[in-house]
Amino acid sequence: MNNVFKDIPAELPEELIQVLAGGAGCRIERILSRGHGSPEGFWYDQDEHEFVLLLSGEAELELQAPAERRRLGPGDWLTIAAHRRHRVNWTHPQRDTLWLAVFFAGDSGPASGQSGP
Repeated sequence: MNNVFKDIPAELPEELIQVLAGGAGCRIERILSRGHGSPEGFWYDQDEHEFVLLLSGEAELELQAPAERRRLGPGDWLTIAAHRRHRVNWTHPQRDTLWLAVFFAGDSGPASGQSGP
């Protein structure tokens, strides 16, 4: 049995990305950040849609087209449409920020930037 909250390293010089499962146009990742963010001027521009759920910690995402910033806490989720440019502006420097990200292909994703209830 595996647990998403276990095996968190004491030292985290770089963001930790682990593929938990995937296949047939879908990939599930555990992402662990501790004060990490996207490099200055870098934007993700992915071919897949991305559903992201913040399990612990805090983060701020910046999105384009339309431009917006989203502050996330535990339980907050967001679906980012394929090719909607986005970046991580900030994660909490003293707390683990644990993300669950699901990348999926196709036209089955909700509107760009739709968030949860």
